[in-house]
Amino acid sequence: MTQRVISGTSTPEDVGLDSSLRPKHLTDFVGQDLAKENLSIAMQAASMRGEPLDHVIIYGPPGLGKTTLALIIAQEMNVEIKVTSGPAIERPGDMAAILTRLNRGDVLFIDEVHRLSRVVEEILYSAMEDFFLSWMMGKGLGASNVNLRINPFTLIGATTRFSMVSAPLRDRFGSIYHLDYYEPEDMSLIVERSSRILQVDIEESAIQQIALRSRGTPRVANRLIKRCRDYALVVGDGIISGDMAREALEKLEVDALGLDRTDHRLLGSIIDKFTGGPVGLDTLAASIGEEADTIMDVYEPYLLKLGFLDRTPRGRVATPMAYTHLDRTPQTKAPSPQGRLI
Repeated sequence: MTQRVISGTSTPEDVGLDSSLRPKHLTDFVGQDLAKENLSIAMQAASMRGEPLDHVIIYGPPGLGKTTLALIIAQEMNVEIKVTSGPAIERPGDMAAILTRLNRGDVLFIDEVHRLSRVVEEILYSAMEDFFLSWMMGKGLGASNVNLRINPFTLIGATTRFSMVSAPLRDRFGSIYHLDYYEPEDMSLIVERSSRILQVDIEESAIQQIALRSRGTPRVANRLIKRCRDYALVVGDGIISGDMAREALEKLEVDALGLDRTDHRLLGSIIDKFTGGPVGLDTLAASIGEEADTIMDVYEPYLLKLGFLDRTPRGRVATPMAYTHLDRTPQTKAPSPQGRLI
């Protein structure tokens, strides 16, 4: 899959940018007010008790700040953080090695926690509940049971697919926070803040343009700021005006609502090839040459958020709003000889 400029998924290009623009404290984190309020209370209570924060799971689409919140938690609790990911922990011994190196109160952040293997996940059960490790080493007659006490710690899991986190693991998290796409006014504040940190000359009208086309995703906004800055530097005088931002984003094929060519192709396929749907996910994937999981995890969430797409028991359906946005006229489905619509 070709990397899209409006994708919330992190790329090597984003690593340095994300690091420099991440807020360091909860008060600097824009949006997600309910999650922030509950998290602030939980952290204050844990500090007052002198205990580690309860285990936390944060879920939502990519690019919304799950990793940033984990780093903020460690900062606010004044502890160290170990960052890893589900696919990177292949064996139970790998997990045991990480856990035994944690000091009291430290944070272990596991991105893509839903991708932990079952045998690795089982190591976490006793570790999360009793701060105790128990696992088998070796096989057959030479196998031995290892039991080890570890320091109390906080596990923060992040996932884009909450439903794929196994029930036994999910039940061991004390707090669950959902991050949703940001509102336009929050995105404007994020664009203004990032532009200030990057020392970009940008007009208010340009801030609004970028905010509206960033799909409610801070990572996308930061990426678009860079693209507009480069365009303004080469084509204009280095100042990002509203017109300059609009030109730059149109050349990137990002429309007024943040949809790109792939989004248009997906909606257009449902409308033109399947008369608006319903169409099954696998059939839709084959029609545009994408994986079904990619459509479900990457493309659909924002289209559902906009109300351009519906999921029904019979498949995906394009809504009247999608027809309007793509300037299409709804097609009338002719009745079949048996009297059913086709």
